[in-house]
Amino acid sequence: MLKIENVSKLFNPGTLDEKIALLGANLILKPGDFVTVIGSNGAGKSTLMNIISGVMKPDAGKVYIENQDVSQISEFERSRWIGRVFQDPMAGTAPRMTIEENLAIAYKRGKPRGFSFGVSGKTRAIFRNELSRLGIGLENRMGAKVGLLSGGERQALSLLMATFTRPQILLLDEHTAALDPARAELVTTLTETIVREMNLTTLMVTHNMEQAIRLGNRLIMMDKGKIILQVNEDRKKDLTVEQLLGEFEQISGKKMADDRVVLG
Repeated sequence: MLKIENVSKLFNPGTLDEKIALLGANLILKPGDFVTVIGSNGAGKSTLMNIISGVMKPDAGKVYIENQDVSQISEFERSRWIGRVFQDPMAGTAPRMTIEENLAIAYKRGKPRGFSFGVSGKTRAIFRNELSRLGIGLENRMGAKVGLLSGGERQALSLLMATFTRPQILLLDEHTAALDPARAELVTTLTETIVREMNLTTLMVTHNMEQAIRLGNRLIMMDKGKIILQVNEDRKKDLTVEQLLGEFEQISGKKMADDRVVLG
């Protein structure tokens, strides 16, 4: 389904600011895998997501989707396979457009787009049905501007838009980090439900270690551009935050000193 093969990425090569963002990263996601990603700031988590989505091209290595080498394919072309939700609730939606118009854009993802956002009665019914699955009443506000929604409502809409066409790969880039605890839990619950019901192959970056253990069937830990630990489903079931921290310290030789890391 998704294969990352010996991928490396270097920022500012040949300068004093040269930094290794990824170094020989290897990862395979099978259909239906839900993999959480944990690591300190600068570990390479967001770079990995950007390489997969096509925002960045690798300096070395390959990215495969369904056994097709997509390493040099643009972000737009990859959108037919990939849905993504960002940390910032303001990203991923058009604030000056209505909920319905945003869904119309998502509905056409990976397809040729015209200049019209006209929606038929049949399509509007599809939108209403999908919105009702969120359970927060957005199906009754399809004419509302997205910029007027709360952060949690907007992130829930972003999640729906990213999965609307049932992508083969879903990328979640700390998508609950900017929300208050109640809204974060709502979006987390929606994520679990949507991923399970659609059987989506998912990669989720999080700074919440308890969340990283609780969600999904696999876990990877990154440090200094490398994937330093991979935990399979059987081991993950009994893993604790303390054990995960211990693994990091043993492998990296240091404590996880990142103020953004949430233990639980």
